[in-house]
Amino acid sequence: MTQEATLSFETLQFNLKQNTLQIYLLKIFKLEIPLSEVKKIGKFEFTDKNTISFSNVKEKKARIQFMGLFDKYLPKLVNTISKQQATYIHSGSGIPLIGAVSFGIVYRNSSIIEIKPITSCNLSCVYCSVKEGKNSGKRDIVVEMEYLLEELNKLLEFVSEPVEIHIGVQGEPFLYADMVEMVERLQELEQVHTISTDTNLTIVTKAMVDRMEKCDKFRLNISLDSMDLDNARRIAAAPNYNLPYVLDMIRYIAKSKLNFLIAPVYVPGFNDEELPKIIEFVKTLPASEKRKGEKELPKVCIQNYLPYKSGRRPVKIPATWEKFYLMLDKLELEHDIQLRINADDFEIKSLKELPKPFSVDDEIRAKLVGRDRFDHTCLAAAGNRVISVPNCEFSSGKKVKLKIIRDKHNIFTGKLV
Repeated sequence: MTQEATLSFETLQFNLKQNTLQIYLLKIFKLEIPLSEVKKIGKFEFTDKNTISFSNVKEKKARIQFMGLFDKYLPKLVNTISKQQATYIHSGSGIPLIGAVSFGIVYRNSSIIEIKPITSCNLSCVYCSVKEGKNSGKRDIVVEMEYLLEELNKLLEFVSEPVEIHIGVQGEPFLYADMVEMVERLQELEQVHTISTDTNLTIVTKAMVDRMEKCDKFRLNISLDSMDLDNARRIAAAPNYNLPYVLDMIRYIAKSKLNFLIAPVYVPGFNDEELPKIIEFVKTLPASEKRKGEKELPKVCIQNYLPYKSGRRPVKIPATWEKFYLMLDKLELEHDIQLRINADDFEIKSLKELPKPFSVDDEIRAKLVGRDRFDHTCLAAAGNRVISVPNCEFSSGKKVKLKIIRDKHNIFTGKLV
């Protein structure tokens, strides 16, 4: 009797190209396996884009051999948008999700917990605080959704208080293929009162909005920096930035039940004349119902560009806070709109500290478990924390001695000793 092993995957898609099997992970990440190695498992065909079937082999054996090949070539994973190498972090990777600033979970002892499932962006905005984008030159990281939610639930159990979950990625969150499903899963958590994320909206579709509007805890913070197409493309550093599409999507969202606000970044010399136009555009949108039954326009939350060591610097002298707030006051008077915001608007409060397994100046033993975002920087694991190690060459599983040089908010950096 002919045996057939059918392997189906929710997060993998298959394609043949010349002498390689291309495997797409979460749609935008790709690895390639030589066909000669795949054929050693058995003759195969694709039942659909997510399913590969092998002939004359038991399913258990085929799965073990196929996943062995997958793990073998996973270190060569590439982001098809940025063309950068990528690291996939999953429950079996041995990489903890607390300890890094760019991925996983960041808990700063407040009622806003950040989760970061992906690093990557389809734009290269001139003001980006982490120089994200197609030419970032940094390794990208993507995290398995189930692993991320599992670890988040452990932290929520520790916190034991209502929180906001901010999906605060270094880049565009909707590049994460599981983004909408993750929002739906977070919506189900009673302890979570708000879910939010920052998006450039360029790849959000109406079908996504139709699903997400059912999540009444969810809020989109939409980046809109100019109403002029050429200037918007200049700020986004993207010649294909589709401003008409973004504006159309904002109008569509405004007619839905989805919560949102408009969050321009003020960059002196780039969009001084655009902020009034953005405000007037927002005033054309339909007002939504407030909790007390009154109507209100979508919020406009203008951010002041600030230079960061790791970010881009489009201007030599950013606006001082005094000048920035004077500008907000003037815009409020001229356009009859509230622009000033404070922590009370977002219900932020301090919560108990998460214990640290080690502190600055401690010397610890750790194991190298992956490559970090920058060249010659590794990820190490110890005490159920991930530690960034600069000036380090990666060797999987290598034991190293580290001196902790950063521990604030359970975000760790250690140097080799």
